[in-house]
Amino acid sequence: MWQRFTLLDLRVIGHYLGTLIMFFGLLMLVPFATAVYFHEWQPAARYFFSAGLVLAIGAALRFLRVESGRLNRRQALAITGTAWLVLAFFASIPLYYSGHFLTYSDALFDAVSGLTTTGASVLVDLDHLSNADNMFRFIMHFLGGLGLIVVALTVGLLGRQSSASLYSSEARSEHVVPNVVQTARFILRITLIVVAIATVLVSVVLLTIGMEPARAWTQALWLSISGFLTGGFAPMAQSVLYYHCAPLEFILMLLMIMGSISFVLHGELWKGRIMPFFHDIETRTMVLWIAAMTIVFTASLAATQLFSDLPTLLRRGLFMVVSSFTTTGFQVITSNQLNTVLSSGAFLSLALLMSVGGATDSTAGGIKFMRLGVIFKSVVSTVKEALAPDSARVVVSYNHLGRRVLAPSTVKTAMTVFILYVVIYVLGTLVGIAHGYEANEAIFESVAMTSNGGIVSGLVTPGMPVTLELFYMLQMWAGRLEFVTLLALVVEVIASIVPQGKLGKRK
Repeated sequence: MWQRFTLLDLRVIGHYLGTLIMFFGLLMLVPFATAVYFHEWQPAARYFFSAGLVLAIGAALRFLRVESGRLNRRQALAITGTAWLVLAFFASIPLYYSGHFLTYSDALFDAVSGLTTTGASVLVDLDHLSNADNMFRFIMHFLGGLGLIVVALTVGLLGRQSSASLYSSEARSEHVVPNVVQTARFILRITLIVVAIATVLVSVVLLTIGMEPARAWTQALWLSISGFLTGGFAPMAQSVLYYHCAPLEFILMLLMIMGSISFVLHGELWKGRIMPFFHDIETRTMVLWIAAMTIVFTASLAATQLFSDLPTLLRRGLFMVVSSFTTTGFQVITSNQLNTVLSSGAFLSLALLMSVGGATDSTAGGIKFMRLGVIFKSVVSTVKEALAPDSARVVVSYNHLGRRVLAPSTVKTAMTVFILYVVIYVLGTLVGIAHGYEANEAIFESVAMTSNGGIVSGLVTPGMPVTLELFYMLQMWAGRLEFVTLLALVVEVIASIVPQGKLGKRK
Protein backbone atom coordinates (compact mmCIF):
# COMPACT_ATOMS: atom_id res chain seq x y z
CA MET A 1 0.00 0.00 0.00
CA TRP A 2 1.04 3.63 -0.44
CA GLN A 3 2.39 4.84 2.90
CA ARG A 4 0.88 7.78 4.74
CA PHE A 5 2.89 10.50 6.41
CA THR A 6 2.91 9.60 10.09
CA LEU A 7 3.06 12.04 12.99
CA LEU A 8 6.77 11.23 13.30
CA ASP A 9 7.27 12.03 9.60
CA LEU A 10 5.57 15.41 10.04
CA ARG A 11 7.69 16.20 13.09
CA VAL A 12 10.88 15.32 11.22
CA ILE A 13 9.83 17.40 8.20
CA GLY A 14 8.86 20.35 10.41
CA HIS A 15 12.12 20.19 12.36
CA TYR A 16 14.37 20.24 9.30
CA LEU A 17 12.14 22.76 7.55
CA GLY A 18 12.47 25.04 10.57
CA THR A 19 16.25 24.83 10.30
CA LEU A 20 16.16 25.88 6.65
CA ILE A 21 13.70 28.69 7.38
CA MET A 22 15.93 30.05 10.16
CA PHE A 23 18.90 29.95 7.79
CA PHE A 24 16.91 31.93 5.23
CA GLY A 25 16.00 34.44 7.93
CA LEU A 26 19.69 34.96 8.70
CA LEU A 27 20.38 35.56 5.00
CA MET A 28 17.81 38.39 5.09
CA LEU A 29 20.21 40.26 7.34
CA VAL A 30 22.51 40.74 4.34
CA PRO A 31 20.08 43.08 2.51
CA PHE A 32 19.38 44.68 5.90
CA ALA A 33 23.10 45.46 6.30
CA THR A 34 23.18 46.69 2.68
CA ALA A 35 20.29 49.05 3.40
CA VAL A 36 22.04 50.43 6.49
CA TYR A 37 25.27 50.95 4.55
CA PHE A 38 23.49 52.91 1.81
CA HIS A 39 21.22 54.73 4.29
CA GLU A 40 18.08 53.14 2.85
CA TRP A 41 16.01 53.21 6.02
CA GLN A 42 12.67 52.05 4.65
CA PRO A 43 14.17 48.86 3.11
CA ALA A 44 16.21 48.39 6.30
CA ALA A 45 13.00 48.31 8.36
CA ARG A 46 11.37 45.86 5.92
CA TYR A 47 14.23 43.39 6.01
CA PHE A 48 14.72 43.67 9.75
CA PHE A 49 11.04 42.88 10.31
CA SER A 50 11.05 40.08 7.70
CA ALA A 51 14.18 38.50 9.16
CA GLY A 52 12.66 38.57 12.65
CA LEU A 53 9.40 37.04 11.45
CA VAL A 54 11.11 34.26 9.50
CA LEU A 55 13.51 33.47 12.35
CA ALA A 56 10.60 33.26 14.81
CA ILE A 57 8.63 30.87 12.61
CA GLY A 58 11.71 28.76 11.95
CA ALA A 59 12.54 28.61 15.65
CA ALA A 60 8.98 27.51 16.44
CA LEU A 61 9.27 24.64 13.96
CA ARG A 62 12.64 23.69 15.43
CA PHE A 63 10.85 22.84 18.68
CA LEU A 64 9.50 19.77 16.87
CA ARG A 65 12.59 17.97 18.12
CA VAL A 66 13.39 14.51 16.84
CA GLU A 67 16.05 11.99 17.64
CA SER A 68 19.08 12.24 15.40
CA GLY A 69 19.10 9.65 12.66
CA ARG A 70 19.15 9.11 8.96
CA LEU A 71 16.31 10.62 6.97
CA ASN A 72 14.45 8.23 4.72
CA ARG A 73 13.89 9.03 1.06
CA ARG A 74 10.26 10.15 1.40
CA GLN A 75 11.05 12.53 4.28
CA ALA A 76 13.94 14.09 2.33
CA LEU A 77 11.75 14.62 -0.73
CA ALA A 78 9.04 16.26 1.37
CA ILE A 79 11.53 18.57 3.11
CA THR A 80 13.18 19.68 -0.13
CA GLY A 81 10.00 20.09 -2.17
CA THR A 82 8.22 22.00 0.60
CA ALA A 83 11.21 24.20 1.45
CA TRP A 84 11.38 25.74 -2.02
CA LEU A 85 7.73 26.79 -1.81
CA VAL A 86 7.80 28.01 1.78
CA LEU A 87 10.92 30.13 1.26
CA ALA A 88 9.34 31.73 -1.81
CA PHE A 89 6.40 32.88 0.33
CA PHE A 90 8.75 34.35 2.93
CA ALA A 91 10.88 36.02 0.24
CA SER A 92 7.80 37.69 -1.24
CA ILE A 93 7.10 39.63 1.98
CA PRO A 94 9.88 42.25 1.79
CA LEU A 95 9.60 42.33 -2.00
CA TYR A 96 5.89 43.13 -2.00
CA TYR A 97 6.24 46.01 0.46
CA SER A 98 9.00 47.57 -1.66
CA GLY A 99 6.26 49.26 -3.70
CA HIS A 100 7.62 47.90 -6.99
CA PHE A 101 4.91 45.27 -7.57
CA LEU A 102 1.35 45.79 -8.72
CA THR A 103 -0.02 42.76 -6.84
CA TYR A 104 1.14 40.30 -4.21
CA SER A 105 1.12 37.50 -6.79
CA ASP A 106 3.66 39.52 -8.80
CA ALA A 107 5.97 39.66 -5.77
CA LEU A 108 5.52 35.91 -5.24
CA PHE A 109 6.29 35.32 -8.91
CA ASP A 110 9.60 37.20 -8.60
CA ALA A 111 10.45 35.27 -5.42
CA VAL A 112 9.87 31.94 -7.16
CA SER A 113 11.77 33.18 -10.21
CA GLY A 114 14.70 34.27 -8.06
CA LEU A 115 14.96 31.06 -6.02
CA THR A 116 14.59 28.81 -9.07
CA THR A 117 17.12 30.97 -11.00
CA THR A 118 14.61 31.53 -13.78
CA GLY A 119 15.31 35.26 -13.91
CA ALA A 120 11.98 36.39 -15.36
CA SER A 121 10.64 39.44 -13.53
CA VAL A 122 7.41 41.42 -13.26
CA LEU A 123 8.97 44.13 -11.12
CA VAL A 124 7.99 47.72 -11.92
CA ASP A 125 10.67 50.42 -12.32
CA LEU A 126 13.68 48.16 -11.72
CA ASP A 127 16.11 50.99 -12.48
CA HIS A 128 15.10 52.72 -9.24
CA LEU A 129 14.98 49.67 -6.99
CA SER A 130 16.89 50.04 -3.72
CA ASN A 131 20.32 48.44 -3.28
CA ALA A 132 18.92 46.33 -0.45
CA ASP A 133 16.15 44.87 -2.62
CA ASN A 134 18.60 44.20 -5.43
CA MET A 135 20.97 42.49 -3.02
CA PHE A 136 18.13 40.25 -1.84
CA ARG A 137 17.21 39.31 -5.42
CA PHE A 138 20.75 38.10 -6.09
CA ILE A 139 21.00 36.32 -2.74
CA MET A 140 17.99 34.32 -3.89
CA HIS A 141 19.87 33.50 -7.10
CA PHE A 142 22.94 32.46 -5.12
CA LEU A 143 20.89 30.22 -2.85
CA GLY A 144 18.78 28.79 -5.64
CA GLY A 145 21.60 28.29 -8.12
CA LEU A 146 23.78 26.33 -5.74
CA GLY A 147 20.77 24.64 -4.20
CA LEU A 148 19.22 25.29 -0.83
CA ILE A 149 20.37 21.92 0.47
CA VAL A 150 23.93 22.31 -0.84
CA VAL A 151 24.34 25.67 0.90
CA ALA A 152 22.84 24.33 4.13
CA LEU A 153 25.14 21.30 4.07
CA THR A 154 28.26 23.44 3.67
CA VAL A 155 27.59 25.22 6.96
CA GLY A 156 26.65 22.02 8.79
CA LEU A 157 22.97 22.80 9.37
CA LEU A 158 21.47 19.44 8.45
CA GLY A 159 23.79 16.85 9.97
CA ARG A 160 25.97 14.29 8.23
CA GLN A 161 23.56 11.38 8.68
CA SER A 162 20.87 13.16 6.67
CA SER A 163 23.15 14.65 4.03
CA ALA A 164 23.02 11.93 1.37
CA SER A 165 19.23 11.67 1.15
CA LEU A 166 18.76 15.46 1.15
CA TYR A 167 21.49 16.00 -1.46
CA SER A 168 19.94 13.55 -3.92
CA SER A 169 16.43 14.95 -3.32
CA GLU A 170 17.48 18.27 -4.88
CA ALA A 171 17.99 16.77 -8.38
CA ARG A 172 21.69 16.11 -7.80
CA SER A 173 22.94 12.65 -8.66
CA GLU A 174 26.75 12.76 -8.61
CA HIS A 175 29.51 13.63 -6.16
CA VAL A 176 32.78 15.42 -6.83
CA VAL A 177 34.22 13.44 -3.92
CA PRO A 178 32.62 10.45 -2.17
CA ASN A 179 31.55 12.51 0.87
CA VAL A 180 28.38 14.54 0.27
CA VAL A 181 29.28 17.35 2.67
CA GLN A 182 32.75 17.72 1.10
CA THR A 183 31.12 17.77 -2.34
CA ALA A 184 28.80 20.58 -1.22
CA ARG A 185 31.73 22.54 0.16
CA PHE A 186 33.71 22.06 -3.05
CA ILE A 187 30.75 23.41 -5.06
CA LEU A 188 30.54 26.44 -2.78
CA ARG A 189 34.30 27.02 -2.89
CA ILE A 190 34.41 26.94 -6.70
CA THR A 191 31.44 29.32 -6.86
CA LEU A 192 32.96 31.83 -4.45
CA ILE A 193 36.31 31.81 -6.29
CA VAL A 194 34.73 32.29 -9.71
CA VAL A 195 32.30 34.98 -8.53
CA ALA A 196 35.08 36.86 -6.70
CA ILE A 197 37.35 36.91 -9.76
CA ALA A 198 34.50 37.87 -12.05
CA THR A 199 33.41 40.67 -9.71
CA VAL A 200 36.86 42.24 -9.90
CA LEU A 201 36.97 41.98 -13.69
CA VAL A 202 33.45 43.33 -14.20
CA SER A 203 34.11 46.15 -11.71
CA VAL A 204 37.09 47.26 -13.75
CA VAL A 205 35.03 47.18 -16.94
CA LEU A 206 32.19 49.20 -15.39
CA LEU A 207 34.63 51.75 -13.98
CA THR A 208 36.16 52.23 -17.43
CA ILE A 209 32.77 53.09 -18.92
CA GLY A 210 32.27 55.81 -16.29
CA MET A 211 30.27 54.19 -13.50
CA GLU A 212 30.92 55.44 -9.95
CA PRO A 213 32.90 53.00 -7.73
CA ALA A 214 30.18 51.92 -5.26
CA ARG A 215 27.66 51.32 -8.01
CA ALA A 216 30.25 49.58 -10.20
CA TRP A 217 31.19 47.17 -7.42
CA THR A 218 27.64 46.25 -6.42
CA GLN A 219 26.46 45.77 -9.99
CA ALA A 220 29.59 43.75 -10.78
CA LEU A 221 28.85 41.46 -7.84
CA TRP A 222 25.22 41.03 -8.85
CA LEU A 223 26.01 40.37 -12.52
CA SER A 224 28.71 37.86 -11.56
CA ILE A 225 26.36 35.96 -9.26
CA SER A 226 23.61 35.96 -11.86
CA GLY A 227 26.00 34.93 -14.64
CA PHE A 228 27.74 31.99 -12.98
CA LEU A 229 24.62 30.79 -11.16
CA THR A 230 22.76 31.12 -14.51
CA GLY A 231 20.09 33.17 -12.77
CA GLY A 232 19.22 35.93 -15.21
CA PHE A 233 18.21 38.77 -12.91
CA ALA A 234 19.98 42.02 -13.79
CA PRO A 235 20.15 45.28 -11.81
CA MET A 236 18.83 47.29 -14.77
CA ALA A 237 15.56 46.93 -16.67
CA GLN A 238 17.30 46.56 -20.04
CA SER A 239 19.38 43.67 -18.71
CA VAL A 240 22.89 43.52 -20.24
CA LEU A 241 21.78 45.70 -23.17
CA TYR A 242 21.85 48.66 -20.75
CA TYR A 243 25.67 48.67 -20.66
CA HIS A 244 26.39 48.50 -24.42
CA CYS A 245 29.80 47.05 -23.55
CA ALA A 246 31.44 44.24 -25.55
CA PRO A 247 34.08 43.32 -22.88
CA LEU A 248 31.32 42.95 -20.28
CA GLU A 249 29.33 40.71 -22.61
CA PHE A 250 32.41 38.54 -23.22
CA ILE A 251 33.03 38.08 -19.48
CA LEU A 252 29.38 37.24 -18.87
CA MET A 253 29.35 34.71 -21.72
CA LEU A 254 32.36 32.98 -20.18
CA LEU A 255 30.67 32.99 -16.78
CA MET A 256 27.44 31.55 -18.17
CA ILE A 257 29.28 28.74 -19.95
CA MET A 258 31.23 27.89 -16.80
CA GLY A 259 28.00 27.82 -14.81
CA SER A 260 26.36 25.44 -17.28
CA ILE A 261 29.16 22.86 -16.89
CA SER A 262 28.72 20.09 -14.33
CA PHE A 263 30.49 20.68 -11.03
CA VAL A 264 31.72 17.10 -11.32
CA LEU A 265 33.61 18.07 -14.48
CA HIS A 266 34.78 21.25 -12.73
CA GLY A 267 36.24 18.89 -10.15
CA GLU A 268 38.12 16.97 -12.84
CA LEU A 269 39.55 20.21 -14.23
CA TRP A 270 40.41 21.34 -10.70
CA LYS A 271 42.45 18.13 -10.27
CA GLY A 272 44.26 18.77 -13.56
CA ARG A 273 42.45 16.03 -15.47
CA ILE A 274 41.69 17.75 -18.77
CA MET A 275 41.07 14.80 -21.09
CA PRO A 276 38.08 13.37 -19.15
CA PHE A 277 36.37 16.73 -19.67
CA PHE A 278 36.76 16.63 -23.46
CA HIS A 279 35.88 12.93 -23.71
CA ASP A 280 32.77 13.24 -21.57
CA ILE A 281 29.42 12.58 -23.24
CA GLU A 282 28.01 15.85 -21.91
CA THR A 283 30.83 17.93 -23.39
CA ARG A 284 30.54 16.25 -26.77
CA THR A 285 26.76 16.50 -26.80
CA MET A 286 27.02 20.18 -25.87
CA VAL A 287 29.47 20.93 -28.70
CA LEU A 288 27.37 19.14 -31.33
CA TRP A 289 24.06 20.59 -30.13
CA ILE A 290 25.30 24.16 -29.81
CA ALA A 291 27.12 24.03 -33.16
CA ALA A 292 24.00 22.81 -34.96
CA MET A 293 21.67 25.29 -33.27
CA THR A 294 24.07 28.20 -33.77
CA ILE A 295 24.11 27.52 -37.51
CA VAL A 296 20.32 27.44 -37.61
CA PHE A 297 20.03 30.57 -35.47
CA THR A 298 22.62 32.49 -37.52
CA ALA A 299 21.02 31.54 -40.80
CA SER A 300 17.65 32.68 -39.48
CA LEU A 301 19.11 36.01 -38.31
CA ALA A 302 21.06 36.85 -41.43
CA ALA A 303 18.18 38.55 -43.19
CA THR A 304 16.85 40.52 -40.23
CA GLN A 305 17.32 44.27 -39.91
CA LEU A 306 18.57 44.14 -36.33
CA PHE A 307 21.52 41.91 -37.30
CA SER A 308 22.22 43.25 -40.78
CA ASP A 309 25.98 43.70 -40.24
CA LEU A 310 28.40 40.89 -39.35
CA PRO A 311 29.90 42.33 -36.11
CA THR A 312 26.44 42.91 -34.63
CA LEU A 313 25.36 39.46 -35.76
CA LEU A 314 28.32 37.79 -34.09
CA ARG A 315 28.16 39.83 -30.90
CA ARG A 316 24.45 39.92 -30.12
CA GLY A 317 23.58 36.62 -31.76
CA LEU A 318 26.30 34.68 -29.95
CA PHE A 319 25.37 36.26 -26.62
CA MET A 320 21.71 35.27 -27.01
CA VAL A 321 22.70 31.71 -27.95
CA VAL A 322 24.90 31.39 -24.85
CA SER A 323 22.28 32.99 -22.61
CA SER A 324 19.64 30.59 -23.96
CA PHE A 325 21.45 27.25 -23.77
CA THR A 326 22.81 28.03 -20.30
CA THR A 327 19.24 29.01 -19.28
CA THR A 328 20.58 32.24 -17.78
CA GLY A 329 18.20 34.72 -19.34
CA PHE A 330 20.44 37.77 -19.84
CA GLN A 331 19.35 39.77 -22.88
CA VAL A 332 21.10 42.11 -25.30
CA ILE A 333 17.92 42.64 -27.29
CA THR A 334 14.56 43.71 -25.90
CA SER A 335 11.52 41.48 -25.49
CA ASN A 336 9.78 43.56 -28.13
CA GLN A 337 12.61 42.87 -30.59
CA LEU A 338 12.31 39.15 -29.86
CA ASN A 339 8.77 39.28 -31.25
CA THR A 340 8.98 41.92 -33.95
CA VAL A 341 12.52 41.75 -35.34
CA LEU A 342 13.71 38.16 -34.98
CA SER A 343 12.53 35.72 -37.61
CA SER A 344 10.28 32.90 -36.45
CA GLY A 345 13.15 30.47 -37.03
CA ALA A 346 15.52 32.40 -34.78
CA PHE A 347 12.77 32.87 -32.20
CA LEU A 348 12.04 29.15 -31.95
CA SER A 349 15.76 28.32 -32.04
CA LEU A 350 16.21 30.18 -28.76
CA ALA A 351 13.29 28.22 -27.32
CA LEU A 352 14.90 24.92 -28.39
CA LEU A 353 18.20 25.98 -26.83
CA MET A 354 16.48 26.80 -23.53
CA SER A 355 14.50 23.56 -23.59
CA VAL A 356 17.65 21.41 -23.50
CA GLY A 357 19.68 23.66 -21.18
CA GLY A 358 23.12 22.81 -19.78
CA ALA A 359 24.80 19.93 -17.96
CA THR A 360 23.53 17.82 -15.08
CA ASP A 361 24.72 18.85 -11.61
CA SER A 362 25.36 22.38 -12.90
CA THR A 363 23.46 25.56 -12.13
CA ALA A 364 21.64 25.44 -15.50
CA GLY A 365 18.11 24.20 -16.05
CA GLY A 366 16.40 22.32 -18.87
CA ILE A 367 16.43 18.69 -19.96
CA LYS A 368 20.27 18.56 -19.77
CA PHE A 369 22.96 17.38 -22.19
CA MET A 370 23.52 14.10 -20.35
CA ARG A 371 19.94 12.96 -20.97
CA LEU A 372 20.10 14.11 -24.60
CA GLY A 373 23.35 12.17 -25.08
CA VAL A 374 21.96 9.04 -23.40
CA ILE A 375 18.82 9.13 -25.55
CA PHE A 376 20.98 9.46 -28.69
CA LYS A 377 23.10 6.52 -27.52
CA SER A 378 19.94 4.47 -26.97
CA VAL A 379 18.89 5.19 -30.57
CA VAL A 380 22.33 4.00 -31.73
CA SER A 381 21.90 0.87 -29.59
CA THR A 382 18.49 0.16 -31.12
CA VAL A 383 19.84 0.52 -34.67
CA LYS A 384 22.80 -1.75 -33.89
CA GLU A 385 20.51 -4.39 -32.42
CA ALA A 386 18.31 -4.27 -35.51
CA LEU A 387 21.33 -4.80 -37.81
CA ALA A 388 23.19 -7.36 -35.69
CA PRO A 389 22.74 -11.14 -36.02
CA ASP A 390 20.34 -12.77 -33.57
CA SER A 391 23.21 -14.40 -31.69
CA ALA A 392 25.17 -11.15 -31.27
CA ARG A 393 25.21 -9.22 -28.00
CA VAL A 394 25.17 -5.46 -28.65
CA VAL A 395 26.96 -3.30 -26.10
CA VAL A 396 26.94 0.51 -26.33
CA SER A 397 29.19 2.52 -24.03
CA TYR A 398 29.87 6.18 -23.31
CA ASN A 399 32.36 8.29 -21.39
CA HIS A 400 31.33 10.00 -18.18
CA LEU A 401 34.07 10.01 -15.56
CA GLY A 402 35.27 6.78 -17.08
CA ARG A 403 33.90 4.23 -19.49
CA ARG A 404 30.30 3.21 -18.79
CA VAL A 405 28.02 0.66 -20.42
CA LEU A 406 24.63 2.04 -21.43
CA ALA A 407 22.17 0.35 -19.07
CA PRO A 408 18.40 0.11 -19.67
CA SER A 409 17.76 1.81 -16.32
CA THR A 410 19.85 4.82 -17.42
CA VAL A 411 17.89 5.13 -20.65
CA LYS A 412 14.58 4.74 -18.79
CA THR A 413 15.42 7.53 -16.36
CA ALA A 414 16.58 9.87 -19.14
CA MET A 415 13.47 9.19 -21.23
CA THR A 416 11.14 9.66 -18.24
CA VAL A 417 12.51 13.11 -17.40
CA PHE A 418 12.64 14.05 -21.10
CA ILE A 419 8.97 13.13 -21.57
CA LEU A 420 7.96 15.00 -18.41
CA TYR A 421 9.68 18.15 -19.65
CA VAL A 422 7.99 17.89 -23.05
CA VAL A 423 4.58 17.31 -21.45
CA ILE A 424 4.96 20.39 -19.22
CA TYR A 425 6.23 22.45 -22.17
CA VAL A 426 3.05 21.49 -24.07
CA LEU A 427 0.73 22.09 -21.11
CA GLY A 428 2.24 25.52 -20.52
CA THR A 429 1.78 26.33 -24.20
CA LEU A 430 -1.88 25.33 -24.06
CA VAL A 431 -2.42 27.44 -20.93
CA GLY A 432 -0.86 30.44 -22.70
CA ILE A 433 -3.02 29.91 -25.79
CA ALA A 434 -6.11 29.56 -23.57
CA HIS A 435 -5.35 33.03 -22.21
CA GLY A 436 -5.52 34.44 -25.74
CA TYR A 437 -1.83 34.62 -26.69
CA GLU A 438 -0.24 33.59 -29.99
CA ALA A 439 1.09 30.03 -30.21
CA ASN A 440 4.75 31.02 -30.84
CA GLU A 441 4.82 33.31 -27.82
CA ALA A 442 3.03 30.74 -25.65
CA ILE A 443 5.57 28.07 -26.63
CA PHE A 444 8.51 30.37 -25.92
CA GLU A 445 7.22 31.45 -22.53
CA SER A 446 6.32 27.93 -21.45
CA VAL A 447 9.80 26.66 -22.31
CA ALA A 448 11.42 29.64 -20.56
CA MET A 449 9.49 28.97 -17.35
CA THR A 450 9.93 25.19 -17.19
CA SER A 451 13.61 25.22 -18.19
CA ASN A 452 14.25 28.15 -15.80
CA GLY A 453 15.56 29.98 -18.86
CA GLY A 454 14.16 33.41 -18.11
CA ILE A 455 14.23 35.01 -21.56
CA VAL A 456 10.67 36.23 -22.04
CA SER A 457 8.77 37.30 -25.13
CA GLY A 458 6.18 39.54 -23.50
CA LEU A 459 3.62 37.28 -21.82
CA VAL A 460 5.33 37.69 -18.45
CA THR A 461 4.41 41.26 -17.53
CA PRO A 462 3.32 43.16 -14.40
CA GLY A 463 -0.33 42.48 -13.65
CA MET A 464 -0.52 39.42 -15.91
CA PRO A 465 -3.54 37.09 -15.44
CA VAL A 466 -3.26 35.42 -12.04
CA THR A 467 -4.13 31.97 -13.38
CA LEU A 468 -1.33 32.15 -15.96
CA GLU A 469 1.04 33.54 -13.35
CA LEU A 470 0.31 30.69 -10.95
CA PHE A 471 0.84 28.08 -13.64
CA TYR A 472 4.16 29.65 -14.60
CA MET A 473 5.20 29.53 -10.94
CA LEU A 474 4.32 25.83 -10.87
CA GLN A 475 6.42 25.31 -14.00
CA MET A 476 9.42 27.09 -12.48
CA TRP A 477 9.17 25.05 -9.28
CA ALA A 478 8.77 21.74 -11.12
CA GLY A 479 11.60 22.51 -13.54
CA ARG A 480 14.02 23.42 -10.76
CA LEU A 481 13.38 20.13 -8.97
CA GLU A 482 13.33 18.22 -12.29
CA PHE A 483 9.88 16.76 -11.58
CA VAL A 484 10.93 13.67 -9.62
CA THR A 485 10.90 15.40 -6.23
CA LEU A 486 7.68 17.22 -7.11
CA LEU A 487 5.84 14.11 -8.30
CA ALA A 488 7.02 12.05 -5.34
CA LEU A 489 5.85 14.78 -2.96
CA VAL A 490 2.44 15.00 -4.65
CA VAL A 491 2.00 11.21 -4.48
CA GLU A 492 2.95 11.15 -0.80
CA VAL A 493 0.51 13.96 0.03
CA ILE A 494 -2.32 12.26 -1.87
CA ALA A 495 -1.51 8.99 -0.12
CA SER A 496 -1.83 10.76 3.23
CA ILE A 497 -5.22 12.31 2.38
CA VAL A 498 -7.07 9.69 0.33
CA PRO A 499 -8.44 6.71 2.28
CA GLN A 500 -6.08 3.77 1.97
CA GLY A 501 -8.66 1.46 0.49
CA LYS A 502 -8.94 3.66 -2.61
CA LEU A 503 -5.24 3.75 -3.40
CA GLY A 504 -4.72 0.15 -4.35
CA LYS A 505 -1.52 -1.81 -4.05
CA ARG A 506 1.80 -1.07 -5.65
CA LYS A 507 2.87 -3.68 -8.14
